Amino acid sequence: MKGYRYLDGVATLRLDAEACIGCGMCAAVCPHRVLVVRERKAEIIDFNACMECGACAKNCPVDAVTVTPGVGCASYLMAVWLSKITGKKTESACC
Repeated sequence: MKGYRYLDGVATLRLDAEACIGCGMCAAVCPHRVLVVRERKAEIIDFNACMECGACAKNCPVDAVTVTPGVGCASYLMAVWLSKITGKKTESACC
């Protein structure tokens, strides 16, 4: 999936910089390196690479990161891939 991109601006990822304590868990678990920690605060550096897996939000101890896994473009693309692999239609929350 290297270089893979989703549609611009559709991810549900949000970061509350005020709540962030700079622990770095979000950046450590993100499979697409969407987040980094700079000057003791997390930053979203590649919003459109977010696949909405939810790992960042689940691992944030102060709920500074939120994302709704399984919605939008990521859900649709995963459903298409699964359908091709399994030969069965897979439902998606997308359009």
